[in-house]
Amino acid sequence: MIDALFGSKTRVKLLHLFLNSPGQSFYVREITRKIDEQINSVRRELSNMLEVGVITSDSADNKLYYQVNQRYDFYIPLKAIFGDKSSEVKVAPDHNEDLADEYSSAIRAMPGLRLALLAGVLVRGSNSTVDVLLVGNLSPLKVKSAIKVIEKGEGRDINYTVLSYDEFYYRLSVRDRFITEILNGKCTVLVDKDNVLSQK
Repeated sequence: MIDALFGSKTRVKLLHLFLNSPGQSFYVREITRKIDEQINSVRRELSNMLEVGVITSDSADNKLYYQVNQRYDFYIPLKAIFGDKSSEVKVAPDHNEDLADEYSSAIRAMPGLRLALLAGVLVRGSNSTVDVLLVGNLSPLKVKSAIKVIEKGEGRDINYTVLSYDEFYYRLSVRDRFITEILNGKCTVLVDKDNVLSQK
C-alpha cells in the first residue's frame, strides 16, 4: 500500500533508512547493502530525493555520502510516517502553545541570558539557517539542556548560535550580515532584557 503511494519499493526503503537515522550519512554501496536493492534503482531514487530536497549529499574520502535533510519542509510529517514508532514524534508544524511555552520556559530559565530569538524551523515563514540565537554570558551546559528540550519537541536537530552581549551589540551596530538577515527575516523575540531591538 505505502509502496504504491510513494511510487517505488526502493524509495520507501530509503525513506525508512534516512528518517530513522537523522545525522547519519551513508554512501551508495552501504545503502544498497542496508536496504537490499539494486544499485541502479538506489542511485535513481537518491537523485530524485536530492532534487526534491529530502536528502543532502556531501563528499569525503572520494565517496559521496547522503543523509536526511532535517530542515526539509515536510521532514516532521515524513518522520511521523516512516520513523520507528518508538521514537515518538510530535507532528506540530503550527507549534502548539504547550510546546511554545515549554521552549520559552527552557530558554528563559538560563542565568545570564540577555536576548533570545527564535527563527528558522521554529518560526513559520522564516528562511533563517539559525533556529535559536542566544545572547549573554551563558553556561554551555545550560544552553545544551535548553536546546535538548527544543530538539525533543521538534524531533530534529536545532541550529543555534550563542554570542556574548558585546559581540552581538557590535555586530548589530555595524549591520553585520549574519545578524541583519535574522532580524530582517521572520523571527520571534523571546527575551530582550535591554530593549536593544526596540531601539533598532
